[in-house]
Amino acid sequence: MTYFVTGGTGFIGRHLVEHLAARGEPVYLLVRAGSRAKFERVVRQCAPHGHLLVAIEGDLGAEDLGIDAAQRAALLGRIAHVFHLGALYDLLAGERELVRSNVAGTAHALTFARDIRAGCFHFVSSIAAAGRYRGTFTEEMFAEAGPLDHPYFRTKHDAEALVRTSCAIPWQIYRPGMVVGHSVSGEMDKVDGPYYLFKLIQRLREMLPRWVPLVGIVGGHLNLVPVDFVAAALDRLAHVEGVHGRCFHLTDPHDYRVGEIWNLFAEAAHAPQLRVQLDRRLIDALARGARLPGEALAPLRRIIGELLSDAGVPSALLRLIDHPTTFDCRHAEQLLAPAAIHVPALAEYAWRLWDFWDRQLDPDRSPELRLRRAVQGKTVLITGGSSGIGLASARKLGAAGARVMLVARDAQRLEQARAEVAALGAEVSAFACNLTEPPATEALMHWLTVQEHPLDILIHNAGHSIRRGIDATYGRLHDYERLMQINYLAAVRLTLAVLPSMTARGSGHVISISSIGVLTHASRFAAYNASKAALEAFTRCASGEFAARGVRFTVVNLPLVRTPMVAPTKMYDAFKLLSPEQAADRVCDAVVRRPERLSTGLGRFAQIVDWVAPQITRAVMGESFRMFPDSQAAGGPADDMTREARAFAALLRQWHL
Repeated sequence: MTYFVTGGTGFIGRHLVEHLAARGEPVYLLVRAGSRAKFERVVRQCAPHGHLLVAIEGDLGAEDLGIDAAQRAALLGRIAHVFHLGALYDLLAGERELVRSNVAGTAHALTFARDIRAGCFHFVSSIAAAGRYRGTFTEEMFAEAGPLDHPYFRTKHDAEALVRTSCAIPWQIYRPGMVVGHSVSGEMDKVDGPYYLFKLIQRLREMLPRWVPLVGIVGGHLNLVPVDFVAAALDRLAHVEGVHGRCFHLTDPHDYRVGEIWNLFAEAAHAPQLRVQLDRRLIDALARGARLPGEALAPLRRIIGELLSDAGVPSALLRLIDHPTTFDCRHAEQLLAPAAIHVPALAEYAWRLWDFWDRQLDPDRSPELRLRRAVQGKTVLITGGSSGIGLASARKLGAAGARVMLVARDAQRLEQARAEVAALGAEVSAFACNLTEPPATEALMHWLTVQEHPLDILIHNAGHSIRRGIDATYGRLHDYERLMQINYLAAVRLTLAVLPSMTARGSGHVISISSIGVLTHASRFAAYNASKAALEAFTRCASGEFAARGVRFTVVNLPLVRTPMVAPTKMYDAFKLLSPEQAADRVCDAVVRRPERLSTGLGRFAQIVDWVAPQITRAVMGESFRMFPDSQAAGGPADDMTREARAFAALLRQWHL
């Protein structure tokens, strides 16, 4: 009993071939020219039975699979089972490409199986062949499918129709659910299907503490099956007697909704879960009640598309969010039960899928590599670049291949910083400038215009902070004016100067370093928070105005960082603050991801609390004002903190106090 497999080097195929080879008979694999390395990988995977695998060069898109006449003659009457897995499993592919692979490819495989007089044609279809059928789709159903409102759905249905109507030899059809990684190893070969949600889950984990409840939708039905189950089921059902001409659903008999699946993977990722799930019908009813005019739909689609793009979620995946179909798999279950083949509970292996993606598939798994990809050959200007966060960021960006420009007031310290970054092998230049003085900024801009490379990324890091209660500033309006000059007006002046060049090129990124104190309304930082809040407001307005012109804006809300700026407040010596290097990591993350805002989980939570119950923020900050006096520089006492204050500081260590 010999086998011929198309798609045998693919994800499902190589797991099936491993089962077939273990039966001790030759297995022929259709292999495209140039894919010998993939074949060799399957040979190694099938050890000690790898010697039974035979590569047959061909192409799914060619007549008779591109196999020459001599080779077809050699296979005549020798193949008991042809498994046709070769197809394009991709919701994002174009219709022409899908038709060529899924429909024409199936027609070529059918002709080949007929010509070599194979014993049985096993077609691996998909539950996509059911389209968006409302209700339960059984293994006997086919013509009832629909609506087939996506090219992938249509091509899988059309390919299955070819098998049913034109196959000249006995046939069997299998419809797997959405195939995910191996239930034991977690192995997966690409990001597809539910994996598109993983990056969104990861980002929510970074934004919010795990215990924060989320509100979402129950969603439609998703049927996930691990690749090891699919391969074992195909092998078993192909060798059962008396089932020719039947279709089998290789699906999970347990019906999961989108919200349930989200929570299982969120639990595996230690991320917030959907504690409140709304029925989509309620949301639809609200939308109908709003009676939005037709002209409002286009901008809404663009807004939704941009949000999805930022999260790395293809808009095509929205079709699955409210998928209406469930699948009956009783016949397959009955035949698989004697061999103890069943779908494991998703809760048992979801963590393995997440772990494998996190270690092997996450495009951001290597911070150094992703930073190098983002900044290689780009020009970055960092204000306040002679020390602290600015210098630490310059070192990281320069080491990653960016051309770094440093700006700071102190020429001597600036030259030391430039030499330090240059010693890392980076291309770095420096310009001494007091950004609060308009003529100095004009000189800086003239310097930028004579540089060989245009500015790609501007990082507003220069700033100053004053920790002083409002009642200690009654005669010190200049404190507010000074901070507005450096923290707000200097940054705006420089941004306005570089925007024309960025918009002309259709690309650019402006990053404003702000404080978590803006989100928590930290007491004794009124002057500082006001200046940073002004910069945030400007940045957010600019973000909307320049999005369509290719320029992105990001606000980075940092907790307290141990820099010279916080040195006057001696009580911070007892606090666990971020190091400049840790803060620079977050700046680099903003460079790579280009989000609207980058903050800590606690900062995001504080923002939500302030939206929902501002009296809680007032109470917390009022207590911190009582416990933590002004610094000595602002006329405060020199005494150490009380034990009560230390405990409170440990509880709110990421807040400004």
